[in-house]
Amino acid sequence: MTSDATDQDPAMLLAALALVMTQASPGDDVIVVSGARTGEVAETLATPVTVFDRAELRRIGAQHISEILNRSPGVFINRGNGVEHLTAIRSPVFTGGAGAGSFLYLEDGIPLRAAGFANINGLFEAVDDLAGQIEVVRGPGAAVYGSNALHGLVNVLTPDPDEAGQLAELEAGSFGRVRARTYAGGETGFGSGFIGLGVRHEDGWRDDAQLDRSTLQTRLDGAAGALDWSLRASLVDLDQETATYVSGFKAYEDEALSQQNADPEAFRNARAARVSLHLDQNLSQNWRATGAVYGRSNEMDFRLHFLPSEALETTGHDSLGLQSALVRETETSRFMLGIDGEWTNGFLIENQTQPGFGSFPQGLHYDYAVEAGVAAVFAQGRFQLSERLSLEGGARLEQTRYDYDNRTANGVTGRYLRPADRSDSFTTFAPHAGVVFDATDRLQLFARAARGVRAPQTAELYRLDSGQQVGGFDPEELDSLEAGLRMQSWASGRIELVGFTMDKTNVFFRDANGFNVSDAETTHNGVEASLVQPLGDRLTVSASVTWAVHEYAFADATEGIAPGNRVDTAPEWLWNARVMWTPGPDSQVEAEWIHVGEYFADAANTARYEGHDLLNLRARYTLRPGLDVFSSVRNVLDDRYAERADFAFGNYRYFPGEPRSVSVGVRLSR
Repeated sequence: MTSDATDQDPAMLLAALALVMTQASPGDDVIVVSGARTGEVAETLATPVTVFDRAELRRIGAQHISEILNRSPGVFINRGNGVEHLTAIRSPVFTGGAGAGSFLYLEDGIPLRAAGFANINGLFEAVDDLAGQIEVVRGPGAAVYGSNALHGLVNVLTPDPDEAGQLAELEAGSFGRVRARTYAGGETGFGSGFIGLGVRHEDGWRDDAQLDRSTLQTRLDGAAGALDWSLRASLVDLDQETATYVSGFKAYEDEALSQQNADPEAFRNARAARVSLHLDQNLSQNWRATGAVYGRSNEMDFRLHFLPSEALETTGHDSLGLQSALVRETETSRFMLGIDGEWTNGFLIENQTQPGFGSFPQGLHYDYAVEAGVAAVFAQGRFQLSERLSLEGGARLEQTRYDYDNRTANGVTGRYLRPADRSDSFTTFAPHAGVVFDATDRLQLFARAARGVRAPQTAELYRLDSGQQVGGFDPEELDSLEAGLRMQSWASGRIELVGFTMDKTNVFFRDANGFNVSDAETTHNGVEASLVQPLGDRLTVSASVTWAVHEYAFADATEGIAPGNRVDTAPEWLWNARVMWTPGPDSQVEAEWIHVGEYFADAANTARYEGHDLLNLRARYTLRPGLDVFSSVRNVLDDRYAERADFAFGNYRYFPGEPRSVSVGVRLSR
């Protein structure tokens, strides 16, 4: 690839519209819950939402959640080893606190982690293998969501017990992969129930890269008079040996080198438990109260393989929370007024077991606890002004307080700064407003203005290096404007086209000298297109296309950043195109083409990754009603590529992409 990452013409996107598609079935109303925590028709919203329903999730049979989410326009998830990942939604791929705090990961509308204790690999705690539906919101979230709903959010929904049915599935494939899941849903003596179990093992295609992951999920729905209730619980257990970067220019092209693991002792072990009680009470014909009470517990042991110290880290937090809203609904309006609150107690311990060297002393680096409280009020509504015109809007005021307790000596040890006990508070305000206009029966126009916010992560505030600033940080703010259209094409096809521009201020990062920078600015502009188009009864073409430019709007000499530099790890072009062939009622074949465009691998824009193209195939055949066999071939052409390219410490380094792999499975369902 010889083209320059800055020379591509966005007009190419219009030519690509003939190949683009949404995730929804043609002609169906798509119901989403991510707009207001309750079901709404997606096309009534000014917010672009991508929905992956149960049928599509089953067809994809994802071995990693990136295989699902990267089908959405605007999404670029870098797959790491095992279940690890780095996320981009209308953004570059972020690391550190930005990677943890720029995206909100939810289960049934409740965050998987407390906002200040997020993890850049946070989706490994989602029960995606049992999900009934997954929704992706691109851009700032609605007023019902708080800190971290900055660039976008992912909501993983538990299955509806009355729709889940029964399933038993077993799949095996390359690199020692074995995946099994089973679930059942239906009436019980206590209400409608669901229980599901998923297990996964892989030896890994790289050295010392074994993975074992188990998930368990339950749900019980019932009613008591006018009160509907739903009790839900999830457990996730992860045991992963981690393969790290390979170094050297285009090292990913060397198959033998790509398989090597420079740190065979690296690992990540994690456990997550969540329980929630969702309540919905009718108060009158137009009024109802809705909400949830919940608890969560997360803990993780992790070797910091990307640092010279290779220290051991143990982190965790426990939370109790409440979501509540008073809702008024009429034929022409819907209004919500709510109060949310959450208490969290978290901790972090970092200990270097190997002998000390340089500024990396042996022994305890950090040992601290943080008690966090979040309180918020919000209002949100949608109003039908006429048969074709509706307005929506809302705002959220949120207060976050951290009480930090240093449980070791204050001050500097080696390169590490351990602040004395302190408290920090942050207030954020996030408004949004949108309009939807049905220009014709087949054409809809929409626009939205919104602000996304995030309070600093606790690790950004209290896990410091010597010479770094203590305190004095403001919450990040992202102001977004977007406009688009939705259109029905021939044969029940559908097109969506969205343009967006976003400005982000108070951007927090650590420069090459390890110092905190808290007043950086970036800009994000792009166009997203999606379309689904049947071509007769047996063939459907689908795709998503994104053109976006992400730039720095400030200067930093230590990183070589100048205003107008492209943010690193931010391809200008992304697309995912699929052809679905259904030769008969008993069979289905899908071909998928993934394109990742060229991007800069460093902030100074001196190093590049040339991008890649991949081809995947999936097929299913029904032996008899309720009994299917299925298979997939990923990276059919066995291309050598990088899942992530980075330039740091004067050298290229990569997460190498997986070579061709094959899997086959059998599914029994009813």
